[in-house]
Amino acid sequence: MIQILEALMIVSFGISWPVNIIKSYHARTTKGKSIFFLIFILFGYICGIAAKILSGTMNYVLVFYCINMVMIVIDIMLYVRNYYFDKG
Repeated sequence: MIQILEALMIVSFGISWPVNIIKSYHARTTKGKSIFFLIFILFGYICGIAAKILSGTMNYVLVFYCINMVMIVIDIMLYVRNYYFDKG
């Protein structure tokens, strides 16, 4: 049951990332975005993955952590792209 609840939490967070990525792609600006927020979220997922590995509780939930982390990295890359668009 614990794994199911953890998976539901990660999937719930993960649903918002594709929407955020699409918004970042189309906006072509960093206005309203925080690189520090994205980096802290990425750090949180890295810590979650490390905790799973170090505790020896690697299971299917780890896949969702990794998927979310990849989406955050994509959003960070879009932030960098949009930052250069903002600079003109």
